[in-house]
Amino acid sequence: MKIVYHSFEGRYSDNPRVLYEALMARESGHEHVWLADPAHTGGFPPGTATVRYGSKECVQALESADLVVANTHTDLVWTKRPDALYLQTWHGTPLKRIHFDVLWAPEGRLDRLSGDVAQWDVLLSPNHASSERLRGAFGFTGEVLESGYPRNDVLSGPHRQAVRERVRRELGIPAGRTAVLYTPTWRDDVVFATGDREFALDLDVEAFTQRLGHDHVLLLRLHYMLTGRLEVAEHPTVRDVSFHPEVSELYLAADVLVTDYSSTMFDFAVTGKPLLFYTYDLEDYENRVRGFYFDLSAVAPGPLTQTTGELLHALADLPRVTAAFAERYAHFRDTFCHLEDGHATERVLERVLRTPTPRPATKG
Repeated sequence: MKIVYHSFEGRYSDNPRVLYEALMARESGHEHVWLADPAHTGGFPPGTATVRYGSKECVQALESADLVVANTHTDLVWTKRPDALYLQTWHGTPLKRIHFDVLWAPEGRLDRLSGDVAQWDVLLSPNHASSERLRGAFGFTGEVLESGYPRNDVLSGPHRQAVRERVRRELGIPAGRTAVLYTPTWRDDVVFATGDREFALDLDVEAFTQRLGHDHVLLLRLHYMLTGRLEVAEHPTVRDVSFHPEVSELYLAADVLVTDYSSTMFDFAVTGKPLLFYTYDLEDYENRVRGFYFDLSAVAPGPLTQTTGELLHALADLPRVTAAFAERYAHFRDTFCHLEDGHATERVLERVLRTPTPRPATKG
């Protein structure tokens, strides 16, 4: 069987990576090919078969595959073989509205991406709360598999402490230093309006350094739509980890997550570690830019801060924050992490290695 993997337009990461590594561990003669971005080829293990994302060879690989495993739209002109299976894992529990549900999108973008949706056969759902939202947003009529996310298995796995220690060592984080992982999402209108121009980081890194830098380090993880397009201030207390191959490893290395509206909040909650929110543009993002599926202020398992000062105040007193949000955090985990038991990979592989003829998906 020929299996082609696509993660974030050419990275070795996320759900496709975990499924690939699990299949390699039980290798039974399958052919594996990854779509790769030259900027991220350093993240692929030596000897991995790759083709450049968007190239003629890339399209040929997709069209000759028996199984395609992707975590986002494969935004290329290609046609899946009728007897092939296309597994779409997607890449997060949706708080932000997606696809047909968004408040705004560039003209023609959704129609173009819907052509890819029409080729999906199986769509993973990380939890029961997301299943119908994903189905409705994509107009997807095929099979939705509630499995949890393979990428999160490591968060409750037996090697999580060893991974934490290794990554902190690689990043040069001293013992006893609090690692703050910051994962801002992208702003659709800014990305599509500015093209290749660089963006500014709305968090005041200098203030972070002055207030917390003596015993904190900031790990900046940009959304894949922003990687390499935002100038990061150079400070001894800041590490740009946007090119780190696997965000789940960063969850383990971190002691606290700061995000805005990113789906990283749902994955990080598996760890049980503190979650804080820097929502400086909450009203605009919710009412104009993208829209939400639910009221973040009502369910967030941590404080929503509007300024850098408010955020730093919360970071300086994590025990108080943890105690204040303990009940809400537990409910958040029950709602969104109930399938994250460390065995999602097994459930997904059991499904995709079956042989029934896939039923084509259609948009609604």
